[in-house]
Amino acid sequence: MKIVYTVSALKESINHHRQNSGSVGFVPTMGALHEGHISLVRQAASKNSFVVVSIFVNPTQFNDKEDLKKYPRDLNSDIKLLEGTGCNLVFAPKADEVYPETDKRIFEFGDLGAVMEGEHRPGHFNGVAQVVSKLFDMVMPDRAYFGKKDFQQLAIIKNMVKQLNLPIEIIPCDIVRETDGLAMSSRNVRLTSKERESALAISKTLFDAIKQSKNKSVSEVKKWVIETINNTPYLKIEYFDIVDDNTLATLSDWEETRNKTGCIAVMCGNVRLIDNVSFS
Repeated sequence: MKIVYTVSALKESINHHRQNSGSVGFVPTMGALHEGHISLVRQAASKNSFVVVSIFVNPTQFNDKEDLKKYPRDLNSDIKLLEGTGCNLVFAPKADEVYPETDKRIFEFGDLGAVMEGEHRPGHFNGVAQVVSKLFDMVMPDRAYFGKKDFQQLAIIKNMVKQLNLPIEIIPCDIVRETDGLAMSSRNVRLTSKERESALAISKTLFDAIKQSKNKSVSEVKKWVIETINNTPYLKIEYFDIVDDNTLATLSDWEETRNKTGCIAVMCGNVRLIDNVSFS
């Protein structure tokens, strides 16, 4: 496994591989890696002859400077975790390597980017599109792997690839959970022991909501989820919505679409956590 820090070294390694043919799989990350990320890398390695993992905390997608400052970083630990996973190349650039000049591009995602995360984190998805499009241009992968935990982000990335007409296959990968059900997240390390215990209510409530959907309306399930979360110590709900998988439009009736997902964002103390479950 090779580690590079510059775009020129990245492209040199990839071009050398492409001379020997074979596909390139790409897993973009912001580091603080956990088993969720590793599952993406392993999936990439199972389908591609060369796997690139980027580790870069992208400043343009943080609308909260304090959140950017607190985001966990441990490159040495990340590299150690990637050993033996099938990763061939780690790209760990500095900010000025990715942004040698200010990126002023504005992406338009319509309703996809206006709801849920887009509503609560203005500018977030534009920053995501900026960095992912830059990384795609640098790596030019055949396939790129993203976790379903960032459900809305996945829809945004697919839309961006379509807009830019990029020849890249986006591969969605299932949420990886701790044994107690909590969705794996780099932010989990910031939870206190009591907050961590309360955070379990997020996934439990979502899975219970699936059962409740058999005999309750969409609005009744949403009301129950919000009240349940807000009545749990340390938790305060930011949003919970049940949406069409493709358009992310809010549903008012279970029969509106076959493919529907419940998406949630919760403040657990000072840590923001997201999760989702399928109601399909």
